Amino acid sequence: MKLKFKILDNRIGSIFDLPKYQTEGSAGLDLLACIDNDLVLMPNESTIIENAVKKASEIYKITGRNCFADDTGLEVNALNGKPGVFSKRFAGQNASSDDNINKLLHMLKGKQDRSAQFKTVISLFNNGEIQTFEGICKGNIGFKRSGNFGFGYDPIFIPENKNISFGQMSIEEKNKIAHRARAVNKLIGYLTNLY
Repeated sequence: MKLKFKILDNRIGSIFDLPKYQTEGSAGLDLLACIDNDLVLMPNESTIIENAVKKASEIYKITGRNCFADDTGLEVNALNGKPGVFSKRFAGQNASSDDNINKLLHMLKGKQDRSAQFKTVISLFNNGEIQTFEGICKGNIGFKRSGNFGFGYDPIFIPENKNISFGQMSIEEKNKIAHRARAVNKLIGYLTNLY
């Protein structure tokens, strides 16, 4: 099978080697890939899965093409799942990653439970049907920033069974365990079996 993607966010090329999925077989499936992208709309649903579904649905309405889109959030147990769907704008609509991290660390002061998870949901809109694929990476929130790699909350998120943060990992190392990689692999597996 040959999967063909048109990428709406150039950064995805540096996160996943999507072209590697375009090299096998001859049958084609042409999908718009809108990953970690708010060019089309700024969704405002109450859950990560609802945001992902809304993004894919809206992209389909605009383009008329099969597509997939994602939404990702950090869920901290001691904060009842916050920041969750508001992860990108936790400290305000125009907040930077540093602003968001500062607010999160402040809210966790004095908390014993620092367990958390990153969750990505990819929503596939294909021939009028919607399928969702979830990827989760469990871990803990560190007490300070560590590392300069990645983005968002990566410098303070320490994955389960690791002693370094996402911010200290290379892309290759991170993608072996990361939430988005797990969701993408489920999507690719589904499409490969489907076609």
